[in-house]
Amino acid sequence: MKFIRFLILLSVIVSSSVQARTLLVLGDSLSAAYGIDPAKGWVALLDARLKQSYDDITVVNASISGETTQGGLTRLPALLERHQPQWIVLELAANDGLRGTPLRIIEKNLERLLNMSTQAGAQPIIVGIQLPPNYGPSYTRKFYNLFSALADEYDIPRVPFLLEGVALNHDLMQADGLHPTAEAQPILLENVWPYIKPMIDG
Repeated sequence: MKFIRFLILLSVIVSSSVQARTLLVLGDSLSAAYGIDPAKGWVALLDARLKQSYDDITVVNASISGETTQGGLTRLPALLERHQPQWIVLELAANDGLRGTPLRIIEKNLERLLNMSTQAGAQPIIVGIQLPPNYGPSYTRKFYNLFSALADEYDIPRVPFLLEGVALNHDLMQADGLHPTAEAQPILLENVWPYIKPMIDG
């Protein structure tokens, strides 16, 4: 009888481990809920929404304020090994752009992040970012176009602009003019959701 109970328990554990799926968000302060309660950030809101219909999905927010594409490259291998995600939301490069990092370096780093993700068996989605206009039209245009070019090259979903409907609304931005308020987070979620849901539904 004890052996039978053990087999039943083992089957439950194995079944749970097989069914469990992970969505990893690798981002910077825009995904780390900088300046607000993390529970009100768009990633936390995403987690809550997914739990309503996909109780087998765990959201891991590996975002860090100030993160760059190079920092993401340093951390991603351990994150892949630890969480073995099915999906990766890649929201990086804003800090690279704000620092004026050469575009070829940003592109190379994003390519490496995408290659690492796909080689680990994860489906990536890339999140587009726009820079403030004071960085010059040539640099900002080429920076923004990086995301669509990579999405086409790797045939992956792309969120056109995470801060769409928010960035130019001063009431939805914090005093620094770079980070959205808590009130803006549901809008960020709606900007991402149409691209995440089809990816999850497969």
